[in-house]
Amino acid sequence: MLTFEEKLAIIESFPQLTRNNVSLKRVNFHYEASLHDKKTVVYHLHPNGNGFVFAGFLKGYPKDDKGYVNIRDFSAEELRTIIEASIQSLSVKREPQPKAEANEPLEQTWVDKQNRTLLLQQEDTLWNVYHGMNLEASFESYVEAEQYLKEEGFSLRN
Repeated sequence: MLTFEEKLAIIESFPQLTRNNVSLKRVNFHYEASLHDKKTVVYHLHPNGNGFVFAGFLKGYPKDDKGYVNIRDFSAEELRTIIEASIQSLSVKREPQPKAEANEPLEQTWVDKQNRTLLLQQEDTLWNVYHGMNLEASFESYVEAEQYLKEEGFSLRN
């Protein structure tokens, strides 16, 4: 595992990132030129070596519900690779998803094995997942929302 100082040196080698010190000696790094609302590339890098990198638009990484990947055990090469990919993903403007097509209705009900339901709704350019009146997650594409629901054990109600 890389130390905090080693991770910091790698992250600071990206001139397009701006350092922001936050509470408990943690550090965030923002990509101000992002073409999305999301600007935080590195989130809560902590002196204990823990931290997160935004990978919400990337495939192949285990992400939390906000699109972040834990980088605690990343090698130097893995850390550089994910940061480069994150910056690149925030540098590309994604076209808004078209309004519902025949195979993608504006609203879908998804159910898990315990018969809990989630509602998937297209609202403007986002696909939002609701549990009752509470927003659970929001995605820029139907495919991302569908993947999330399946990973959480839900299937489309017929």
